[in-house]
Amino acid sequence: MADVSSYLSPSVPLLDVQAMEDARTRWATRAMPPGALGRLQEVAIHLAGIAGVCPPPAPRRPVVVVFAGDHGVVADGASAWPSEITAAMVATVSSGGAAISVFAEAVGAQIVVVDVGVQTPLDPLPGVRTERVADGTASIASEAAMTPDQADAALAVGIRIASEQIDAGADCLIGGDLGIGNTTAAAALIGAFTGRSAQEVTGVGAGVPAGGLDHKRRLVAIAMERAEACTDPFDVLAAVGGLEIAALAGLYITAAEHRVPFIVDGVIAGAALCAADALAPGTAAHAIAGHRSSEPAASVVLDYLGLDPLLDLNLRLGEGTGACLAFPLVKAAALALADMADLPEPGQT
Repeated sequence: MADVSSYLSPSVPLLDVQAMEDARTRWATRAMPPGALGRLQEVAIHLAGIAGVCPPPAPRRPVVVVFAGDHGVVADGASAWPSEITAAMVATVSSGGAAISVFAEAVGAQIVVVDVGVQTPLDPLPGVRTERVADGTASIASEAAMTPDQADAALAVGIRIASEQIDAGADCLIGGDLGIGNTTAAAALIGAFTGRSAQEVTGVGAGVPAGGLDHKRRLVAIAMERAEACTDPFDVLAAVGGLEIAALAGLYITAAEHRVPFIVDGVIAGAALCAADALAPGTAAHAIAGHRSSEPAASVVLDYLGLDPLLDLNLRLGEGTGACLAFPLVKAAALALADMADLPEPGQT
């Protein structure tokens, strides 16, 4: 039986209220009209609360961690694509040809790809770590996605890799995902945690499946019914989540514990953040929402957790792409608070 006690009561610190107040005071003395940098000022204040110091350190060594896993519900018609595409996309990221590869290079981020549950066997690939817990999940249309031991192991993968990256100098973590069928699991998980209906949380994902969107909604509704019988957040995650979603949740919890900022991507990341915040209350307060995905459940998560995304570009790719694009804004906000000159005194030139 899995030992989940360390995830249910972790030591996620509160945001540092004094550091945030110091940041507000500092903004009031910068060489610009009050509030002239708009949302960027709030980002820097948030970063001060996360770090516990004002001005907060500007992140300079971002790491994108992309977790990959497959979903048994694909066999029930949840996706327009077969599960084999997940392995193909892992190889594409490894070769530098995926969107996240291009975006990470553009913002100076390192990429780590982690096979936590890809169904198709993978040959050794550059930049890809094998941490496979299982060959994909079971179908949430008929049974729990993961056993407790599998969910626990997937969480542990995310926790371990986040800790390793932070120890190696990463000062901002960006979580990404790869997994055909994962928008179905994410919708069910988000619906279960937020109380919203399958109709409200289910979108087209990577493409409308052969059975149509209504069929996908039925699969989500079936999974959500199973989640209703769960007695705690860990059981919900195991029942309707995914291996890569659990690993992302572990990454977020660990970043929050270490006061390292993390940027959340789209709907899969949002599902993981819901799980992380339920397992470790306070985790979401440390999150920076990178963008608003066009998947309906993504907006449900943002509203539920009270997050205001930095970008709205109609993205729905996943991989960590929207979160990666938001990184330069996060860095710029911290640099502006730290390096802008003092407001001149009246009469000074």
